[in-house]
Amino acid sequence: MNNKLNILITGVGGPTPRSFARAIKIFGSYKPYKIIATDIHKYAIGLYQSELFDKSYITPKSTEPGYWQVMEDIIAKENIDIAIILPEQEVLAWSERQSIGNLPCKALIPPKAAVNKMLDKGILTQALASTGLVPDSVTIDIHDEDLKRSTETSLKYPYWIRSATGSSGLGSYKIECYDDLQRWVAINKGINNFIASEYLPGRNLACKMLYYKGKLIRSASAERVNYIMAKVSPSGITGNTSFGRLINDDHAYEAARKALDFMFDLTGAEKHGFYTVDLKEDKNGIPKVTEINVRHVAFTQCFALGGANLCEDTIRLLDNDKSFDTNFKRYEFEEGLIFLRDVDEHPIIMNESELI
Repeated sequence: MNNKLNILITGVGGPTPRSFARAIKIFGSYKPYKIIATDIHKYAIGLYQSELFDKSYITPKSTEPGYWQVMEDIIAKENIDIAIILPEQEVLAWSERQSIGNLPCKALIPPKAAVNKMLDKGILTQALASTGLVPDSVTIDIHDEDLKRSTETSLKYPYWIRSATGSSGLGSYKIECYDDLQRWVAINKGINNFIASEYLPGRNLACKMLYYKGKLIRSASAERVNYIMAKVSPSGITGNTSFGRLINDDHAYEAARKALDFMFDLTGAEKHGFYTVDLKEDKNGIPKVTEINVRHVAFTQCFALGGANLCEDTIRLLDNDKSFDTNFKRYEFEEGLIFLRDVDEHPIIMNESELI
């Protein structure tokens, strides 16, 4: 009997989908996989990585006419069992379809009501403002004629500015004075909406949260320390971690859980989907939520290497694996476990004490 699972992974030009593929195909042990790749660009490198993907397709953007017909044709032709949707705008499209009817195949898609509140950092921060879980923040209107007063009334220097939408540290910068703000807004003409927040000097943390049909199933945490190609970004943050730690952090987990519980209650959405909660510690070491990603992030395979294969956990849930323990589990890592990543290289997991 052929027990191979046919998996569709979208957006393979990005590092996160390729990281997910490695987590299940190289580091997984549940079942053999046939993985089908899609992307909207013919130059997307993942489309041509035959060691990871068995077949590749170009699709329209999820916002374009014809997207669903193309996706449904691929799903039918390749007998897809499970789809892994990772680009944020595509997650939004699938969440919208999920809200009005059935998805074309099994997929772990967060509810539309939750996605709508989480994709925009400004909306998310405003929603969580009363909880004490987020830094003091203000949304910046770049057309505000009294921008100086608007920002200085709400925040003290230095503060942190970033794009209200998008990922990879887009538009991030530490603002020391009003001249910095003027210059940064002028340089980033393609960004219409910024969010400014109190500067948080502590550790940069990420907490993974896997929910399924109303229940929290798995969680794991990490610290981002350094970033790939950090020198190309004025803030030093590119959104792609080069050096990080796999950690056991109660405070990060509790803040992430409380933030997500609040958002589920606020929106009336079912606790369902995979989320990566980004947090930054304030001057007292208290983690504050800065972002909630409605998906895995690029170093997800590093968790798998460290013994927390959240990608395969997702597959097993969607495949109705009867042997999978659905009781809640927080993955714990050995003390000092770190990961190293770089462009065009496979990640390395080691103990920090082994560094030269």
